Amino acid sequence: MTLRWPWVTAVLALTLILAAAAALLIGVAATSPEVVWNIRAPRIAMAVIVGGGLAVAGALMQGSLGNPLADPALVGVSGGAALGAVAAVALGAAFNTGLASIAACLGAAGAVAIVVAVSIRDSKPEVVTLLLAGVAVTAFTTAALAVLVSMSDTAGARSVTFWTTGSLALSTWGGVLSVAPFAVIGFVLAATTPRSLDALSLGDRAAQAAGVDVAGVRYRSLAAVVLLVAAGVATVGIIAFVGLLVPHAVRAIIGPRHGRLLVVSALAGALLVLAADTLARIVANPVEIPIGAVTALVGAPAFFVLLRRTRARQGGWA
Repeated sequence: MTLRWPWVTAVLALTLILAAAAALLIGVAATSPEVVWNIRAPRIAMAVIVGGGLAVAGALMQGSLGNPLADPALVGVSGGAALGAVAAVALGAAFNTGLASIAACLGAAGAVAIVVAVSIRDSKPEVVTLLLAGVAVTAFTTAALAVLVSMSDTAGARSVTFWTTGSLALSTWGGVLSVAPFAVIGFVLAATTPRSLDALSLGDRAAQAAGVDVAGVRYRSLAAVVLLVAAGVATVGIIAFVGLLVPHAVRAIIGPRHGRLLVVSALAGALLVLAADTLARIVANPVEIPIGAVTALVGAPAFFVLLRRTRARQGGWA
């Protein structure tokens, strides 16, 4: 039984506001106006942008590819974005968020193109092939990142290593302003897809009969995914499982209609990343745990459950 989505939206929005207020006051450093405005506030803003973007990207991938296990991190999109961003940093004199975001977009687009091209069959990607292609792309990007890190100086290597496991510690207002345009364009593209994705959920032929440009909606969806993932990875690194778990949880609560799903997923993703970041800051004080580790500890077991359910629903993958 699904709940009324306006109520769910209101509750999530209120909870997000309360979580943001709590995150402003919780921390190792003394709560001074300078700390709140210059350190914690941009960190909260970045968590909301990145979390909402990753959740929407996951919902778009699952809807456009017809694959319930599609997730930017699992299929290599996040790895491609990370490789592009780190390569830009390695080749540049200093970290530049705008340049890193552009490079991350190129890396993510390349990963999407490879994974979809390898897994496509009868105009639709297969579940197992998509995951295996994602594993291969992730393995390649991980190896390439290791090479780039080994070629960096000690301080740079540590910074990049921490960044690729997910961290909001380096968030600034400048970084927020640099990634906001990518995220806004991604959200605008996502807003053009709900009705088409609803039709696409009935199958390609049914969608075409309803007048949907199947290829067009897939391209728009994947373009939005590239922008949203690149905006996040370029600034905070890889945060896994947000794009997988949030849309599934939201879909179970409010139903599968994408107009509602994308809005509520954005709020839920923002709340999840903000809560995970706050936990990462305080659980091992004064050491800060990478936020990617926090989401992976929760997401990995949940992924196994989803994998088992998906296999049972589809009658096996033999």
